[in-house]
Amino acid sequence: MNTKPFASGLSENAVMITRVADRQWHALDDDLVVGRGHAQHRPDGRLFVSIDAWHDAAFDRLAEAMLAELPAPLYTVVDEADVELTAGWRRAGFTIRRREWEYVVPTDPRVTGLEAVLPPSGVTIVPAGRAEESLLRAVDRAIRDEVEATVGWQSMPAEVIPRPEGDTIVDPSKYAVAATPDRYLGLIRVVTVIRPRIGLVAVRADERRRGIARALLAHALGTLHHSGFAEAWTEVHESNRAASALFEGIGARPMSSNLELVR
Repeated sequence: MNTKPFASGLSENAVMITRVADRQWHALDDDLVVGRGHAQHRPDGRLFVSIDAWHDAAFDRLAEAMLAELPAPLYTVVDEADVELTAGWRRAGFTIRRREWEYVVPTDPRVTGLEAVLPPSGVTIVPAGRAEESLLRAVDRAIRDEVEATVGWQSMPAEVIPRPEGDTIVDPSKYAVAATPDRYLGLIRVVTVIRPRIGLVAVRADERRRGIARALLAHALGTLHHSGFAEAWTEVHESNRAASALFEGIGARPMSSNLELVR
């Protein structure tokens, strides 16, 4: 256990920063826990930090202790509406790397306008759990390579679901796909933990503007609606105007924005 005293002004005693476990810290003021810090690797290998503190002084001292022991670069995610938390990370030397809008998406086809949407001629939608895994991995890899070669994969929603290193398919059963007899043209991933989250909807570059993304959304949202979910959620990078237009065109509403910060 690693303990460091700092002058605090919170009480007559010093704030003590204590590492209580691997990548976990507590801020103590007269034996009272006034802040907690934590660091964790995301599936893409990046190290994310978080701090929950009662006072700015406790936050700053936790940040100082953590940054002294953790390797750079470090990342964190904050609700943009949380001005105090954002300011704390800015004081610690973090800068804005990306902004994502969180949308709430209706599932009722009478609301989305997707009731009569069908895939283009020659294309079928294969429901989640029925995709052929080798073709699924092939279309996922092709789309990732196309995105990386243009706007870069960092423009896509952050991936936070654990997966084996090097494996870009989280769980094949979570993907529905748009298919022709010989290959898959696009995919949509929906994961439901507490609420349904559309983690990815994407189409091969040479198959875009044919309505495939809308057909995938119509299928996925319709399935959720029949399962009793009135709404789903998704995140869209602020620079991805095509994705914003796609979701806003079916009645999705931006509810909040998250900032990813980096130091």
